[in-house]
Amino acid sequence: KSIDKLELNFLNNQGQLNDIKILKYKDKFQLIGKNYDGKSLIENIVKGNSNDNFFNIFENLNSEVILSIDQFYLGNSSFLNKIIGRLVIKKNKLEDGKIDAFVNKKNKFSYSLKTSSNNEKITNLYIEEPEPFIKNYKFVKGFKEGRLEFTSTEINNVSKSKLNIYDFKVKKVPLLAKVLTLASLQGIADILTGEGIRFDEFEMEYIKRDKNNTTIKEMYAIGPAISVLMDGYIVKDELTSLRGTLVPATTINKSIKKIPIIGNILVGKKVGEGVFGVSFKIKGHPKDLKTTVNPVKTLTPRFITRTLEKLKGN
Repeated sequence: KSIDKLELNFLNNQGQLNDIKILKYKDKFQLIGKNYDGKSLIENIVKGNSNDNFFNIFENLNSEVILSIDQFYLGNSSFLNKIIGRLVIKKNKLEDGKIDAFVNKKNKFSYSLKTSSNNEKITNLYIEEPEPFIKNYKFVKGFKEGRLEFTSTEINNVSKSKLNIYDFKVKKVPLLAKVLTLASLQGIADILTGEGIRFDEFEMEYIKRDKNNTTIKEMYAIGPAISVLMDGYIVKDELTSLRGTLVPATTINKSIKKIPIIGNILVGKKVGEGVFGVSFKIKGHPKDLKTTVNPVKTLTPRFITRTLEKLKGN
């Protein structure tokens, strides 16, 4: 129900040191220390189990918590360093907060949560070189560099989110590799699984109506080698249904080139050779996905519009 002082200093089963203290001062708490193994906490948040938090040791915590932790372990020798923050907890759940830190001593980490008067929760997250967090997603491997921006609004257990990742490289995305192979774009597939493919920007807008159902309104990625536009829905551990268009970068240049005036400005007069691209569908149980591809002779206006928006922005 309450704690005046709690000191923890131990090695856990993974051999990670935990050295932290909870101190009560009037009606507030301080969570301070040198080391904390937060790997399982991060994994739970990624899986959607965000209620599994540190403060569930309390029966019904309603307080403000001040954070000051030197090292927060993320896994694979990665840490959040110099964590400074303030959290407002109501009935063991986070209502408002702000946390600033560094990823591996040099890259910026910033998190904030605000709850409005109509009980709408607004989350903002910014991470430079977010590899320690991306690695918890099993569908992408070999993520390097980049910066991540995430915004989300949640009300009545429905969240609308937007994720942007800029200037990064990936080495292995099994679903993308399968589409590239079926589309006879083996050269790009080899680069993906070899040295990796670079993307200038990845953007995804999605809605979660509960922790098991996700609707992807739009996912768009653009890079020097390929661009992808996709939408669909995911029912956790039951069904994945995605459809989209994948186009090599040379095809995008050729298509935009045909647009009067704008084409010359954005692309220039010289264009490369390339296939038009493919449409694809991915559907089935997560452990038994079926992928089909079909040639695309003309790009959809939506694809051209989104590509123009990104190229203008750059």
